[in-house]
Amino acid sequence: MSSFDNAFKGFGLTAKSIFKKDLTRRYPAEPAVVQERFHGRHQLNRHADGLEKCVGCELCAWACPADAIFVRGGENTAEARYSPGERYGADYQINYSRCIFCGLCIEACPTRALTMTNEFELSEYDRNDLVYTKDMLLAPIPPGGKATPMTDDDVEQSNVEYYQHNFAGQSPTIKANDQYEAARHRTAKSHDALQAGAPLPVPQPSMQDLASEGEVIA
Repeated sequence: MSSFDNAFKGFGLTAKSIFKKDLTRRYPAEPAVVQERFHGRHQLNRHADGLEKCVGCELCAWACPADAIFVRGGENTAEARYSPGERYGADYQINYSRCIFCGLCIEACPTRALTMTNEFELSEYDRNDLVYTKDMLLAPIPPGGKATPMTDDDVEQSNVEYYQHNFAGQSPTIKANDQYEAARHRTAKSHDALQAGAPLPVPQPSMQDLASEGEVIA
């Protein structure tokens, strides 16, 4: 094939592109539209009565390849119940300066407590503000639900079947939580600790570290 033929084909492709519709996005002047299953900011879901689905099992933290998640479980009591199980996520943090948005934490969650929204505007001027705490990730209270903690009497009156094998998460909310914006500016306890010079909680060791130490992994 001669050089003339190659040039003719190249100019032909250019001519076809001239008449195509402009695909320039006017973001941020106009909101960007992402796909429905886009992996964005995480969300901690609730049951219909307001109880948290997270049971503090820490499986999401173990599954995270970037060690971006820190979970500290707490014990529910009859006077202060946060989740249907024995435990709940007392402290939950995601460091978005390390998160790679792979979704492995979502796959590991046994109660569908953790899902991902379509929100992608996570840029900050201070990396400390990229550490999202539980009150920033928790979904808003569903209509008719109550805020946590509840009592066991409140749970019995709600008549919610927590173990009906319905793993559908709440619809992703984009900054719908009233505490979300306030928490972003408040920067939470972990941010204050960072500014004071205290380190963040040490992430859980990886499975490879445990295996190298001789611990049996089921």
